Amino acid sequence: MSLTDWIVLGSTLLAIVAYGVWKSGNSKNIDQYFGNRSLPWYHVGLSVMATQASAITFLSAPGQAYSDGMRFVQFYFGLPLAMIVLCITFVPIFHKLKVYTAYEFLEQRFDLKTRALTAILFLVQRGLSTAITIYAPAIILSGILHINTTYTTLFIGGLVLFYTVYGGAKAVSYTQLLQMSIIFTGMFVAGVLVVMLLPQNVGFIKAIKLAGNLGRMNVIDWKFDADNRYNIWSGIIGGFFLQLSYFGTDQSQVGRYLTGSSVGQSRLGLIMNGLIKVPMQFLILLIGVLVFSFYQFNRPPVFFNNYEVEQVKRSQYAPQFNLLEKRYGDAFNHKKQKTEDLIKAFDSKDAQQISAAKAGLKAAEAQTDSVRKSAISIIKKNSGNDNVNDTNYVFLTFVTHYLPRGLIGLLIAIIFLASMGSTASGLNALGSTTMVDIYKRILKPNESDHTYVTASRVATVFWGVVCIGMALYASKIGNLLEAVNQLGSYIYGTILGVFIVAFYIKSIKGTPVFAAAVITEIIICIMGYYNAVAYLWLNAIGCIGVIIIAWLLNIFIMQKKPALR
Repeated sequence: MSLTDWIVLGSTLLAIVAYGVWKSGNSKNIDQYFGNRSLPWYHVGLSVMATQASAITFLSAPGQAYSDGMRFVQFYFGLPLAMIVLCITFVPIFHKLKVYTAYEFLEQRFDLKTRALTAILFLVQRGLSTAITIYAPAIILSGILHINTTYTTLFIGGLVLFYTVYGGAKAVSYTQLLQMSIIFTGMFVAGVLVVMLLPQNVGFIKAIKLAGNLGRMNVIDWKFDADNRYNIWSGIIGGFFLQLSYFGTDQSQVGRYLTGSSVGQSRLGLIMNGLIKVPMQFLILLIGVLVFSFYQFNRPPVFFNNYEVEQVKRSQYAPQFNLLEKRYGDAFNHKKQKTEDLIKAFDSKDAQQISAAKAGLKAAEAQTDSVRKSAISIIKKNSGNDNVNDTNYVFLTFVTHYLPRGLIGLLIAIIFLASMGSTASGLNALGSTTMVDIYKRILKPNESDHTYVTASRVATVFWGVVCIGMALYASKIGNLLEAVNQLGSYIYGTILGVFIVAFYIKSIKGTPVFAAAVITEIIICIMGYYNAVAYLWLNAIGCIGVIIIAWLLNIFIMQKKPALR
């Protein structure tokens, strides 16, 4: 990057941290540190979006679309429905009870062991997810500075941990408002520039046509297939259960909309998120598709992770890899010619000519894909990691190589800001859940507010260190966007099932639902391990499993009661 980009990047990050610390002040009691129920609806909505839209969204989503097309957007189709259910049920109950965490309600409804179990399940899931959100921007710094992600992970984690520990929920909310404003502007500019950088005879429409002919505009898949991760049925049904659990039972989200000044403000914030999130995700994926079209005319690297490429070129495999790079360049030149033939065919509007050009381009694409696969196999041999994946580096490579000075720094700052927002929310939620549901409720129930604020900061630091430690191992997974949602699908369904029983089936007591949650979680982990179904379905199976098993166990216990008397 140029000096201008470094100045833009550094000043933006410092301004965000300083702004959050300044606006939050030094929280002196637990209500200020975790509650802060004073924010308007638009602030709540942007804070909720910032928590969900991490660096993974802006780093991995374009890469996901580049390699797999638009079908991932179906993942969010259940979101608006989930927002409606939340506004009707979850929000008024949480506000009425004036809880700091979602799990406090479960003790009032069931018992302490059920509250503790769901809190622990959340801590495990959110700890792993937060680790991934820390790792995402570390990839960026690693790619720019050409150093190992270990050092960049430690830097990013430490930076976010500082202002989260200092300001608590208030610092998180205020910084997220500014972050999302900058993010929306930057991503819009990036999308416009991708189109401007296309050849003169290729505008937006032709770029979309080109991507569609190569299978990247696969927005909706109507075919029902339990093994298919992304179709309209898994998106609406599985996505509904995942989003309902995420927004309704995950403290990183509950903590955001509980900052609303009233039930109405929290509801409006969630409705805003439901209305904007799907179009926003569609446009982010569309940027990835446009980048794909751009790279049909401009040679992409054989592998987008330049750190891994540099390691190979210093290894015993360098001669083989260099030969494959040359072959890839020759194959790309052939493919580029076929791409231009298809663009000319579009102009002719001759269906037969378009079909022939499309077949020629697909054959050329298969050739470049074959060379690329051979290069990736060498990279895997050299790294010793079978999960090496470069989709997280596609958008980053495009930004750093083709965008003008100053804007590169701003877009990289955007990805950092997104990471800081979601990571801060995750750490704040981990700290609040540990303090409220474990420390205050079980270990030290009668301490002063000052003690609890101190304990909250200590808990946040603890989880910060744990998440940074786990982030150091995140390189062993593939696409970060999929990974974070897969992790959630192992746990969210079970937690949601407990809350559904709590809200709607008043006859079921604590012991049956506790046992049902344990049994269901074991079943879900086994199904996930053996890939029994696509991961989105685990959310629905987990939720329904808890409800059915709890209902059966409750009947069994009620039938046994007379015999015990």
